Amino acid sequence: MSIGGPVHGTWEPLPAVRWEDGYLSGNGRHGALVFGDADNDRVVVTHHTLVRPNGGEHARPPQLADQLADLQDRLLAGDITAAESFTDGRELQWVQPFHPAFQVRLRGGGPTGDRRDYRRSVDFTTGVVEAGCEGWRSRVFVSRADDVIVQYVSGGSGGPGIPGLTLDIDLDHRLPGAPAELGVGQSVVRTPEGALLTLRARYPDSDRAYTGVTLVVPTGGATTLTPPGVRVEGAEFVLLLTRVVRHVGELDTADIAHALRELLPDADDEQPPSRQTYDRLLARHTPLHRTAYDRVTLDLAADEAERALPGAELLTRTKSPALLERLFAAGRYHLLSASGMLPPRLVGLWTGDWDTAWAGAFTNDANVNLQTASAALGALPEVTEALASLIHGQLDDWRENARTVFGARGVMAPAHTDGESGLTYHFSREYPLHLWTAGADWLLKPLVDHDETRGEQDARTAQALAEVALFYEDFLTRTDADGHLVVVPSYSPENRPANASWGTINAAMDLSAARHALLTAAKYHPERADRWRALADRLPPHRINADGALAEWVWPGLDDTYDHRHLSHLYGVWPLDEINPYDTPDLAAAAYRALQLRGAENDSAHGHLHHALIAARLRDGERVTQALGQVLDGDFFHASLMSAHYPERDVYNADAAHTLPAVLIEALIQSTPDRLVLLPALPAACPTGRLRGVRTRFGAEVDLDWGPGRGRAVVRPTRTHRIDLRTSSGARTLDLVAGEDRVLDLGPR
Repeated sequence: MSIGGPVHGTWEPLPAVRWEDGYLSGNGRHGALVFGDADNDRVVVTHHTLVRPNGGEHARPPQLADQLADLQDRLLAGDITAAESFTDGRELQWVQPFHPAFQVRLRGGGPTGDRRDYRRSVDFTTGVVEAGCEGWRSRVFVSRADDVIVQYVSGGSGGPGIPGLTLDIDLDHRLPGAPAELGVGQSVVRTPEGALLTLRARYPDSDRAYTGVTLVVPTGGATTLTPPGVRVEGAEFVLLLTRVVRHVGELDTADIAHALRELLPDADDEQPPSRQTYDRLLARHTPLHRTAYDRVTLDLAADEAERALPGAELLTRTKSPALLERLFAAGRYHLLSASGMLPPRLVGLWTGDWDTAWAGAFTNDANVNLQTASAALGALPEVTEALASLIHGQLDDWRENARTVFGARGVMAPAHTDGESGLTYHFSREYPLHLWTAGADWLLKPLVDHDETRGEQDARTAQALAEVALFYEDFLTRTDADGHLVVVPSYSPENRPANASWGTINAAMDLSAARHALLTAAKYHPERADRWRALADRLPPHRINADGALAEWVWPGLDDTYDHRHLSHLYGVWPLDEINPYDTPDLAAAAYRALQLRGAENDSAHGHLHHALIAARLRDGERVTQALGQVLDGDFFHASLMSAHYPERDVYNADAAHTLPAVLIEALIQSTPDRLVLLPALPAACPTGRLRGVRTRFGAEVDLDWGPGRGRAVVRPTRTHRIDLRTSSGARTLDLVAGEDRVLDLGPR
């Protein structure tokens, strides 16, 4: 944590009592949720692959292609409920729910009694969660280099003469919501270094299981096996190395145990193996984590006394710049820590309860993109690559969705996935998610943004975009009376018209997605550009309704439902560039009117911050401030600085935590491949500040300083390009030359 600047970490004066308040560490595969209790410490172990079989592992998309033409005929003829029968009659099937593995329990510690000078903290720059008091100290991190959860416990300073540690250590699967029928087997064996703990859990009525292995390495003292755990007495240090694997059938743990032992130093080294291993593993991990985390920083010139406050107390200072600084830093830290083999789930990478809301899934129709919204501009390609891994690993399933549901070539993304299957099978009458055709373009948009920031086209993204365009070639076959192509059936997540059923015609999001996908695919594939641009040109324009607002459904006669948490119809504003105040002012005004009329419905955090992202694109700093205020004043954040889905910390959920950095970046710096916008929507809590390292989609890094009546930016281009610069003082053309920094005086604001 820094002194005299933003705090890159947070701390509390007491251990966590609720798992939601436990500090978090992760490497995008394994996660650790740490309580930090000297007498009864718990580290909850998670892994992105841990999903409980519930039937979703065998589910297939509905075979409806032969019914599509009839459905289209009925909808176009005015049958407003026709899509409700576009189903195979199945019951709602949730995707496999995410769950924790077990907790590593350490009972005891150093000398018992008064735990004076207690403090627990997490360092965002390293990912180390630390807790300590007189006679006891614990450090935990999850290595990005070696994919292992590392725990290191010492008796105070760990020096000679310090009373030794006495710890009872075991792996405990008995977490809230764990099924009683979980088939659990445990063992402990002695090793030359100490002991090896194993926990194997088989899911009820399934051949699938997961296995956790912890290598216990004490320095000094005596080690006694106490099946299924181990007792360490009089040790100077204790090191624990943990991995978990999900598997089908039996698993030989010998390879896992061998891999953990390989992380230890040679036996003849001078330093104690536990301390040396911890230092070496941390040294290997830190450059990978810190380099990514440090690329972008935000300094709001906050009060130093507020910067020094514990997180829970700072959360009560809802108007404090210090709070925004810390939440920005925490959001980057948690987003990076949750992203690796997969992007963050609804709960990021962490849960202490088997009953995760909405299955702890990847909810593609809003949440995944909101959580990863800062990846490209916030210089976290690790997050974009995690999203790419999810997408490209499921393209075969996306092809089956397109073929089975719509009889089309190409790909169609599901609205929900557990990370294993990309098949569309989670839908119902009230949530006809199998009708959502915009998903592939929506999910690929962050990958396109990433390509623009680096100035190169990823061949995998190019291939996926081509397949999206192929889908639209086959799907867009119907026309209206004016000759425009019609998206039918169409669905605006997760809303319905005021006077019709959920499945309708020409949802604004579907039109924006189809147009964007075809035009973007044309840029990646010039040899097919004419065909795809011509198809895009045949799509209808957006409609402005009687209230002067951008309509959520372009089809005449479909009335808007304004009080809803989703803002899918404003996809053209954010994250697309289709509607903006500079090129399409009339549509931007209609979009702004739609934003004004939009209600918050159930006060979901993602709804408030989605609102803020769109307001920032429409240059409304006051509305950005109000939306942020709804979250900051609504008690959405736990002491861990992970967030909740609803006010008053109801339902653990990463949307607010991961999306907030994107809101602040978009309020300060926006870019397209040909435009830079500086200070478009400055929030009231940010009158002065510095934002460093933001990437732009025209290939430059931007540092921004601002204060009352002043502003200054440094643009560091990697490509030679002419852009449109927009500031509060107006517009001008800016010629950038690769390798030549440009210093911009923004003048009075």
